[in-house]
Amino acid sequence: MQLSREKVCYLMAGGFNTLVGYSIGVGLYKALGSNLSIVWIGVISNILSITVSFLSYKTLVFKTKGMWLTEYMKSYIVYGGIAVIGIFCLWVFVDKMKISIWLAQALIIGMTVIISYVGHSRFTFRRRGTP
Repeated sequence: MQLSREKVCYLMAGGFNTLVGYSIGVGLYKALGSNLSIVWIGVISNILSITVSFLSYKTLVFKTKGMWLTEYMKSYIVYGGIAVIGIFCLWVFVDKMKISIWLAQALIIGMTVIISYVGHSRFTFRRRGTP
């Protein structure tokens, strides 16, 4: 299987986004975990992480012009389902199963790569005339 330039760039940007998102999630938990529930931390973390991901994918991978707000909102649709599942899993892993936040975040991140690429390439940043 040969990887296209777009897929290689997506994986590289995704690695950066994963590191940033992971750091945001764990950092917020460490900073606010005693004052906020894991669900609220997950919500805040997802908003910040989705914004970083959107910016890197738009400018570095798909390089679409204009339509910033439309594509940003579409990225929430793609990540929305992933976020709901991720937040639920975070609650189960950390609060119910007592798994470390570090391991829980790593397990959840692993679930998102393929789903997010397909969603972004076929929906968020789809070029007109492209199926």
